[in-house]
Amino acid sequence: MYEKTVLKNGIKVVTEEIPHLLSVSVGIWVRLGSRHESKEKNGIAHFIEHMLFKGTERRSAREIASEIESVGGVLNAFTSREYTSFYSKTLSKDLPLSMDLLSDIYLHPLFADDEIAKERMVILEEINLVRDTPDDLVHDLFVMNMWKDHPLGYSILGSTETISAITRDDIKGYYDGFYRGFPILVTVCGKVKHRDVVKMVEEYMGDISYPLKEEETEPPSVQPGVYVEERDLEQVHICLGFKGIPQGHPMRYAAYLFNTIIGGGMSSRLFQEVREKRGLVYSIYSYLSLYRDAGAFTVYAGTNEGTYGEVITVILDELRKVAAEGVGEEELSSAKEQLKGNLLLGLESSENRMVKLAKDELYHGRYISPEEIMSRIDEVSPEEIMTFARDTIREEGMVLVLLGKAQAEKVETLLKT
Repeated sequence: MYEKTVLKNGIKVVTEEIPHLLSVSVGIWVRLGSRHESKEKNGIAHFIEHMLFKGTERRSAREIASEIESVGGVLNAFTSREYTSFYSKTLSKDLPLSMDLLSDIYLHPLFADDEIAKERMVILEEINLVRDTPDDLVHDLFVMNMWKDHPLGYSILGSTETISAITRDDIKGYYDGFYRGFPILVTVCGKVKHRDVVKMVEEYMGDISYPLKEEETEPPSVQPGVYVEERDLEQVHICLGFKGIPQGHPMRYAAYLFNTIIGGGMSSRLFQEVREKRGLVYSIYSYLSLYRDAGAFTVYAGTNEGTYGEVITVILDELRKVAAEGVGEEELSSAKEQLKGNLLLGLESSENRMVKLAKDELYHGRYISPEEIMSRIDEVSPEEIMTFARDTIREEGMVLVLLGKAQAEKVETLLKT
């Protein structure tokens, strides 16, 4: 039930019809995020995302919120490092309202001075919230140090200094040059007909002219090392990671399974070894960050001042074991079933399926069916897991970030032994 149409002005419309659902989720996507910003204007994409909800030529900010909530729907947005999305979820009968609202906020924002001033304060408080939440902040510090001086390492929120300095002219100029200067993607999933969606997109957005261009960016290089930000905290928060693979890499399914085995749940090696057997942490997990031309594999853990050295040692030992010894058939089979189950359960939501449609198109240019994904997962061998681990777990390329009562000298001594 997947269909795709490219309008004359370059807008791509991708739909997935699921007749038994009551809901429909709609997303407008632009391939722009924090990695497309200058250092001086870092945070401007996220700032604009906020501002698009603050009034249009036809609607006030209150009217935007009340219209969607009057039908029980949800209207939201997010900014990532490589794209920004504005989306809604409603009953299928309210799809015309969703399309009207989303196209209106995307195409006709006012950027009123008083709203900019208020939203600047909101974003500054959002930045302060992250600074006061160390188990969030450490991930930003990790990315900033791993890809130091490259836009992929910039904060999505920006900094207090950059957000305070951004003007209305900056916002309007960036919006006109990027949000209105690049082809967008519209994805819709739920109880819909493709022809009806295309007709609505043509009605609301068909007369907009989009030059067929994409923003070119250079891939980042990893800056290995130990980075410590000392703070008077109860825990030491750890992010330990390595250069990974990009979204389209042929080894990505082996990477997903490696991540599942290492730190993808309560049965993972790190959770069992570090928390269940040793009681050193409350939270420990691993994750993959896959971008257009770069990637990272990262482990997070939070522990106390006296045990962070031991936690780092155990994490590295577990990673080395997989690289040196591989994984058994039974462990790999269990990881495959876990990964496939998580995929299928997640796709029961029209919103998640809509997001998957967008990521498939943005990164692969085609629809990748759940059946194809599960088949590719089943094909992964223990040898591929070991190959990925050996290629990834290279200690000369390791990035280690600690936030809390930690000392760089102690960590560096530990890593040499």
